[in-house]
Amino acid sequence: MCSQMNERKTKVAVGLSGGVDSSIAAALLKDRGYDVVGMTMKTFDPSIPLTESVKHACYGPGEEEDVRAAAAVCEKLGIPFHTVDLKEEFRDHVIAYFRREYLAGRTPNPCIFCNHRIKFGLLLKKARNAGIDFEFFATGHYARIAKSGDRYLLKRAADLSKDQTYFLYALTPEQLSHTFFPVGEYTKPEVREIARSLGLRTADRPESQDFISGADYSPLFREGEIRAGDILDEEGNVLGRHRGIVYYTVGQRRGLGIASPRPLYVLRIDASKNRIVVTEKENLFSKGLIANHLNLIAVDRLDRPYDIRAKIRLQHKEVEATLSAFKDHRAEVRFHQAQLAVTPGQSVVFYLKDIVLGGGIIEQAI
Repeated sequence: MCSQMNERKTKVAVGLSGGVDSSIAAALLKDRGYDVVGMTMKTFDPSIPLTESVKHACYGPGEEEDVRAAAAVCEKLGIPFHTVDLKEEFRDHVIAYFRREYLAGRTPNPCIFCNHRIKFGLLLKKARNAGIDFEFFATGHYARIAKSGDRYLLKRAADLSKDQTYFLYALTPEQLSHTFFPVGEYTKPEVREIARSLGLRTADRPESQDFISGADYSPLFREGEIRAGDILDEEGNVLGRHRGIVYYTVGQRRGLGIASPRPLYVLRIDASKNRIVVTEKENLFSKGLIANHLNLIAVDRLDRPYDIRAKIRLQHKEVEATLSAFKDHRAEVRFHQAQLAVTPGQSVVFYLKDIVLGGGIIEQAI
């Protein structure tokens, strides 16, 4: 599992979230003889008026509880613990990206952006600048790393039901070469059982469910940025009013507030005119997509068409497709069977069996 380095006392920093998976990542590495240090990034800006919901969120006032849980794990394991303040960096990168995309009528995935820019980037840089010494970084993600020749590859987790490679496709081979995913060979029940055997309080902690507490994004936007507008059909007929484009995404049916003899779904979001276009379900299918902001892990470039399986959102079951290079450093994905609700702003990840070839951001459906 951690085959990149077998020497004892290699220094590894583990990113602790306060949950069971990262806790066991730290425990497994310590058990194998690594010199382990735990660190948790503090990202929440209390000036943003978020309230904690019943379901724990990734970003919100529940952060202090996560920090305490992570500290308790480190105390139990007998390893040092540090917090790294990344409030400004998170605001300037992840929150800014999130706002920019939604206001442009796209639906972003902030967790992917955070992993790439913050967790596997600025966190490590700032930790080292603060004097935290480590050679490798580890997290509790369900994924695996393999080496083919001189190239490091990202592979699916052994427990496919928990596989998190969709969130990690933006990592580079260089980043992977200094990363461990210790729980990638385990199932979730096995991880919880290890935690119970070690007497860790995180054993039965619930998982984070949403990016924002209560999944209400409105506090992230400034006054006047969320404006009501028209809901139209494809012929331009006004059917009703929307509350603001940030509350809608392609393929959405619920919450439209319009009467129709047949169910209607969001077809596209026209940010420039602050309006939403709806249609019937059969018109939501697309034969393919164009992706930009590519990150290729298993290959250097798309020098030929690749037969892949494409995953176009987190809850999507990946499907057979053909991947080809497209102009201006973009990629074209052609599905073997048309897919529902291809959503601009979401990520598409390319799989070659259990290997992540790479991925990108969906620019448009075709």
